[in-house]
Amino acid sequence: MDKTFSRFGKVAVLYGGWAAERPVSLKSGAAVLAALQESGVDAHGIDVDRDILSVLQAGHYDRVFNILHGRGGEDGVIQGALELLGLPYTGCGVKAAAISMDKLMTKRLWLGAGLPTPNYRVLTAETNFAEVVAELGLPLIVKPASEGSSIGISKVTEAAALKPAYEAAAKSDPVVIVEQWITGAEYTAGLLAGEPLPLIRIEVPGVLYDYEAKYISNDTRYFCPSGLSEAEEQAMRALALEAFATVGGQGWGRVDMMRDQQGKAWLIEVNTNPGMTDHSLVPMAARAVGMDFQTLVLRILETTL
Repeated sequence: MDKTFSRFGKVAVLYGGWAAERPVSLKSGAAVLAALQESGVDAHGIDVDRDILSVLQAGHYDRVFNILHGRGGEDGVIQGALELLGLPYTGCGVKAAAISMDKLMTKRLWLGAGLPTPNYRVLTAETNFAEVVAELGLPLIVKPASEGSSIGISKVTEAAALKPAYEAAAKSDPVVIVEQWITGAEYTAGLLAGEPLPLIRIEVPGVLYDYEAKYISNDTRYFCPSGLSEAEEQAMRALALEAFATVGGQGWGRVDMMRDQQGKAWLIEVNTNPGMTDHSLVPMAARAVGMDFQTLVLRILETTL
């Protein structure tokens, strides 16, 4: 092992898991593991199952690169387990991970801090859906509160479609929210060690930047530089940093935003373990500032030191 990287010790790369986002995590984990090993880091991949505590203890690891996505890996669960073992790990801590995985809690914190996020309501089977439409207007977007990779989301353009959209989302999560639809451009800001990476503007062929658009489609278009003026870009980057700090974010992550037709930025959600696949956004933003994938992965791992 290159002595430059001996300071990391033996590194466990956690991926896979049991969440709906398992396939994405497997791809992210394979890429991260290969980058670390090619850099000379003593890295070992672990496809996480319920016996992860005993596996980590038996392996005598020094730190963890957590690239699990979704429930169990991005919601404070694995973070709490790693805290018990005393293992340093990449990404947010227990509290920030749990908050950020829950879109409802995230929005409540942002609103409490006076940050801009679309108006919303919590939906249940007893909701008067007509009243929600009257209050929030159309179109709307329905989301499971604690699902990632845009799983279970749908756009609602007519009142009669709201209840079926709720029922579909409720199959993924018992807590479902509906938000006002923001008409405009979608942007994302990668964050690394307290600094924002360049914004990426996203254009999708369909109506939603959903699972297929994120990980499968080759028709989704990404623009970095984003096309904004320097002042507009800096303002949105600063908003992303504030949003991340408000939920207690640390290490690295990503904040997704919309910019409406009047030029106002709206916070949509936080991702505390962003994807690291060939379609992923943080590596794309890093490349825009001359940071290759291996360097990015090492910079993320350095946040555990």
